[in-house]
Amino acid sequence: MTQRYVLALDQGTTSTRCILFDHRARLAGVAQREHRQHYPRPGWVEQDATEIWRTVERIIPQVLRDSGIGAEQIAAVGIANQRETTVVWDRRTGVPVGRAIVWQDVRTEDLVREFEDAPGAERIRELCGLPLATYFAAPRLRWLLDTVPGLRERAERGDVLFGTMESWLVWNLTGGVDGGLHVTDVTNASRTLLMNLATRAWDPELLRFFGIPAAMLPRIQSSTASFGSTRSLVPGIPIAAALGDQHAALFGQTCFARGETKCTYGTGAFLMMNTGSELVQSEHGLLTTIGYQIGDEPVYALEGPVAMTGSLVQWVRDNIGLVGTAPEIETLARTVEDNGGCYLVPAFSGLYAPHWRSDARGLLIGLTSYVTKGHIARAVLEATAWQTREVVDAMNADSGLQVRALRVDGGMTSDNLLMQIVADVLDVPVMRPFVSETVSLGAAYAAGLAVGYWPDLQGLRGNWRVAAQWVPRMDPTHREREYENWQRAVELTFGWMRSTRGTPAGGRAR
Repeated sequence: MTQRYVLALDQGTTSTRCILFDHRARLAGVAQREHRQHYPRPGWVEQDATEIWRTVERIIPQVLRDSGIGAEQIAAVGIANQRETTVVWDRRTGVPVGRAIVWQDVRTEDLVREFEDAPGAERIRELCGLPLATYFAAPRLRWLLDTVPGLRERAERGDVLFGTMESWLVWNLTGGVDGGLHVTDVTNASRTLLMNLATRAWDPELLRFFGIPAAMLPRIQSSTASFGSTRSLVPGIPIAAALGDQHAALFGQTCFARGETKCTYGTGAFLMMNTGSELVQSEHGLLTTIGYQIGDEPVYALEGPVAMTGSLVQWVRDNIGLVGTAPEIETLARTVEDNGGCYLVPAFSGLYAPHWRSDARGLLIGLTSYVTKGHIARAVLEATAWQTREVVDAMNADSGLQVRALRVDGGMTSDNLLMQIVADVLDVPVMRPFVSETVSLGAAYAAGLAVGYWPDLQGLRGNWRVAAQWVPRMDPTHREREYENWQRAVELTFGWMRSTRGTPAGGRAR
C-alpha cells in the first residue's frame, strides 16, 4: 500500500512553512521561506500578501520534490496562520488593495479610543469575548475603509473581500479569480471583534458598531470542514482544516479535555486552556475565544497572552550585552542559586494578561551591591515564569478548574532551567512533547481527522509522547513569598505613562 501523508501549511509572521507528517506524526519533509516585513511609519507593520502567496507557490512543490513524495500521496492539507493580520483584495483581479496590516500594527490607537467612547462599546466583550484593542482585525478593517478612496463603496457592492491569512490562501489555492472560495474558520473569525461567540456567526450589532459591510466578509465554518480542493500548484488535494496558530498549537498538544492547558513560549508566551462546551466570560483579565470546532461542536478556551518572554532575552543580549547568545542566559543564571533579591518586570510596552495596563513600564528592582549579572539573568528567566503563574491563576479562577499540568512548546522550552522554574512556580509538572512543531502538527491533525486519515481524537492522543518533563521541587513557603514579592514589583510599574489611554492586547509567540 502506498504511504500517505498530511500536509500542513503554517503561515507565520516572519515565514511560511510547509511540513509533511506521516500517520505517526513524524516529519517526512519540511520547506520554509521567509517574507519581508515593512515598517512605513513608527508603529506600522505591514506585509505583502502577494509575496506570501508566491512563497506558498514555491514551498508546496519544493517539499514534495525534496521528500520524493507525489501529490497523489497527500490525503489532505491543513492551514495554520498568524491571527488578526488583515488582508483586503479585489474579487475580480485578485490584487490586494494595499499591503496586509499585521497583528503587531498599532496605527488604529486613536480609532480604538473613539470606539471606546462610542455608544454600545460596553457590549463588545459580552458579544465576542474580546476587549476593544488595536490587536484585533476590526479596527484595521475600519481604518482601511475610512482611508482608502472608494473602498467602502466597493466593499458594500461585494467587489472587495476581507480575510485573515488563511482566507487569502484558501481563496488562491481554490482558484482565486476563477471561483476561489471565500471562507474562514471559527478560530480566526473569533479574533476579529466581529463574530458572536455564542452563535459563531457575524454579529449584526458588531458590524453596525464598527461600520463593516457584511458583503466583504468570508463565510464562517468549522475548523475541520471542506475548504475546497487545490486547483493550483498541486490540483485535487482537499483542504480540510484551518485554525489560527495558537488554536492549532492547542490541538497539536492534544489538549482535548476541559482544563488541559498549553503554553507556547517564543517572542511572547501564549497560554490557552480548554474550557469545553462552556463559554466562560473572563472576569480576571483573560480573552474568551474558541479553541477549535470539530463538525458542529465548538470547544471554547481561555487565552492569556504575555508580551515579553523570548524578546526579553533578546533585549538583555542585544541592548544590554549581558550575554552574547540567547542560550547563554541559562548558563549565566545557573551560576547563582537564586535571584539575589532582584526582580525584573518586562512591561516595556505595557502589561498584557491578566493586567492589561498600557500605562506600565519595565522595572528592575531590589538591587543591592550583592547582586551580580548572574542574579539578573536569573530574574530574567523568573519573569517569564511568574507571568505564566499570573495567567494560570486567572485561568483557574475564571474556569473553576485547576491546571494540573502544563504542556509547552516553542523555542524557549530548550532552556531547561526556565522550564524547571516554571514547574516550581506553578507547582505542577511541565511537559514538552517529542514533536516541537505543534502549530503545524495541529493543522495536520485537524485536516487528517476531517478526512479519516486519523480515526478520532483518541488516536491523536496516542501520538503525543513526552520528550522532557520537569516536576516542582520548590519549598511552598518560599514559592509564595517570592510570588508576593513579584506582585509587589508588578504594582510598582503601574501608572508610569500617565498620559497613555487604551488597553493593549498582546503580542504573540513566533
